[in-house]
Amino acid sequence: MKQNQNKKPQGQYGIIGWPLGHTKSPLLHNWGLKESGLGGAYVPWPTEPAKLKAFMAEAKARKIRGVSVTIPHKQAVIPYLDGLTERARAVGAVNTLFWREGKLLGDNTDVLGIMAPLAPHKDRLESALVLGAGGAARAACQALKELGVAEIAVANRTQAKAEALAKDFGLAAVPWEERAGRAWTLIINTTPLGMLGDHVDESPWPADGFAKVSLVFDMVYNPVRTRLIQDAQAAEVACISGLNMFLHQGLAQFEIWTGKRLDEKRARQLLMADMALTGG
Repeated sequence: MKQNQNKKPQGQYGIIGWPLGHTKSPLLHNWGLKESGLGGAYVPWPTEPAKLKAFMAEAKARKIRGVSVTIPHKQAVIPYLDGLTERARAVGAVNTLFWREGKLLGDNTDVLGIMAPLAPHKDRLESALVLGAGGAARAACQALKELGVAEIAVANRTQAKAEALAKDFGLAAVPWEERAGRAWTLIINTTPLGMLGDHVDESPWPADGFAKVSLVFDMVYNPVRTRLIQDAQAAEVACISGLNMFLHQGLAQFEIWTGKRLDEKRARQLLMADMALTGG
């Protein structure tokens, strides 16, 4: 793509992950580029784990302006970067790649995406259980610590991974089969259970286990009403959709890449309209 030095910066943006059939990132960021009068396009780059090294070499050679990183690359991508922001270093996972002073760096806007919708509930968050042990779970742990939640624990189907994550953040690891055995102010799902595709009918929480839960935050955003959220709403438990997290992390990404701040209300309307059309 040719660039005119007299115009606003142009370039390519996109998302890497495997698979990528569920992502709404191109919708949000291409709208943002158009709204901001910037050139370039944001595209999906489905990248199998075995091809990550080759992709990163190409990204550096082409000076791709911005990259979103999703499952399963949020930690695997780190060795290929020139550095991390302080927050990304604390999390130990990245979801955003950007250039500064000729260096390709990693940041984690998932933390901001989690903190923003939880902020109105901050004073009532006495305890929280994070479901999962991947990159998104690490972001959730960091977000909860920054919000000042007094008691945070993690649970994962593979206990060793839960214990490793808990150790990194100084938290407790709860056995998966015991996750619903006590009261939690908040549960956050960071697993792919409920995501459009093979796991869409699955939930990480027993349908009869909401009596001791006050708030559910599902980071899966497609569909908006996951099995977890449907079960929680049936039990009359307050819910936060993953669309909120997706929106806020995406807005933060766009600002890192372009220096432009998008209108939150209009961006939310864009995503909700698309979900209504696609049945998400």
